[in-house]
Amino acid sequence: MQEYLLEFEQVYYTYPGLQQPTLNGLSMKIPSGKKCALIGQNGCGKTTMFLLANGLYKPNSGIIKWCGKPLIYNRKELSQIRQDIGLIFQDPEQQIVASTVAEDISYGLCNLGLPTAEIKSRVEQILIEFELTNLANKPVHHLSLGQKKRVSIADVMVLKPQLLMLDEPTAYLDIKHTRNLMKTLQKIHQHGNTLLMATHDLDLVYRWADWVFVMDQGKLIIEGTPDKVFSQRKILEDLDLGLPLIYEILFSDLSPQEEIIIERFRAKIFKYL
Repeated sequence: MQEYLLEFEQVYYTYPGLQQPTLNGLSMKIPSGKKCALIGQNGCGKTTMFLLANGLYKPNSGIIKWCGKPLIYNRKELSQIRQDIGLIFQDPEQQIVASTVAEDISYGLCNLGLPTAEIKSRVEQILIEFELTNLANKPVHHLSLGQKKRVSIADVMVLKPQLLMLDEPTAYLDIKHTRNLMKTLQKIHQHGNTLLMATHDLDLVYRWADWVFVMDQGKLIIEGTPDKVFSQRKILEDLDLGLPLIYEILFSDLSPQEEIIIERFRAKIFKYL
């Protein structure tokens, strides 16, 4: 198996009309098969990184690799990249384009020119997988925000990507819809997909992610397991990120021996959060 799916090597990107680069020599590697989280203050470059990864933007300099090969910016190659790398925007309204749920899910498949029978089969399958069958013919503007987010993920997953990138997927969701979304993402991961989620929810990051990236001013500052990253309190506080509440409760003012004991039971504790 490919060790890293997506790699950024000294990538710079400056938006037209600006002088300060949004990505400022970003180097990072997305490990295959992991649930990854990307954190950082607003403006640190998280969304720009996603848009570059998906080929929607082209870097001013540096190299972006997919499965070890540099991205090629022509229509054919970019079409394939956008099937392999699924991107979910924070606002689902940016992705929903058709009038009903079923039509919206079929949109990307129709653009690929697939046979009608295959499109029908794949749409029916994804409706079942995402528990959207009862909403198949419902107008999308009648859906709740949580339902729209589920549809936007189904829109991408019907294309069978290897990597799913989500920009603030839990933004504006209540507890119920957040839990439903996380269950959906867990199913996607169990099917073999790699996930990369940009989020400000540090408690979610700590209990969900296998690997965490911290960005600031367009650069990668820290990466590692949640425990390794959040143990670097001084750096995170200097970045005005703070720590997950659950981490502070579990590890504040503990001896090294107590930390070992708590860590042994962490997985069990999180089952009930």
